Amino acid sequence: MQTFNHLITTRPHEVRQVFISDLHLSPEEPALVQAFLALLDDCLALPVLKRLFILGDWFEVWIGDDAYLTLSDDARQTHWLTPLIAKLKQLRINGCEILVMHGNRDFLLGQPFCNLFGGELIDEPHMLTIGQQHYRLEHGDALCTDDKKYQFFRKIMRNRLTQWYLLNKSLKKRLAIAEKMRQKSQQNNANKAAHIMDVNDEAVIQAVANSDALLHGHTHRPDIHQATTDKKRYVLGDWRLLNKDTRKPTVNAVIGVMITNAHSDSNKANFELVEFSSLV
Repeated sequence: MQTFNHLITTRPHEVRQVFISDLHLSPEEPALVQAFLALLDDCLALPVLKRLFILGDWFEVWIGDDAYLTLSDDARQTHWLTPLIAKLKQLRINGCEILVMHGNRDFLLGQPFCNLFGGELIDEPHMLTIGQQHYRLEHGDALCTDDKKYQFFRKIMRNRLTQWYLLNKSLKKRLAIAEKMRQKSQQNNANKAAHIMDVNDEAVIQAVANSDALLHGHTHRPDIHQATTDKKRYVLGDWRLLNKDTRKPTVNAVIGVMITNAHSDSNKANFELVEFSSLV
């Protein structure tokens, strides 16, 4: 796997699509926010970039679009999301589609927020053709079928009635509920065996049955796996703050890129995982 300090060094005239996941952005982790802004700067410098995919857990917690949309103009000027929205909007103006998928942390994210920068909320799974290959994109938590308790919780939280109930509570109550759920999730995960929180092999085989490859995040275990004898499973990485107690902390992430040779047609595209590193 190649490592780059900036995405634009990966043959800028050949990068057509970028795939990221599990950023877990929040005001409590400004380094991750700055790293994402750095990635957007790099994306803005890619002359033929056509799509940016954010495959879930873009935010550490999302309690509803109205948490930002109801802010006054003055409050928005100093809000941590505003620079992010501005860069995404410029990326869209440049002709790059921005496609966002729900994760297990930000399932209340809605199209109204995405409209601020011209993005599109996409359903899971999402089918994508890259060259002559058909890829299935998803966040990845639905593949962790060995974790029965989580799958039951996921089914409840993805229910529209549950989401309507949550979104009709006050922002203060939603924030308290989200914090309680987050703490409970951390406690539960601490007591689970590692294999339970990873994908189930049979679930992967079923997921990739009608595709040539599977691409997901969620597990925070970036790698390339042989899903079947002729199909691969690509796992995007979470965004991690490294060496945070030193003078040169960095944010590291394994992201996906679709490369098309500048001298060939789009049918000869290749998908690659690369390591993106941003000095904070």
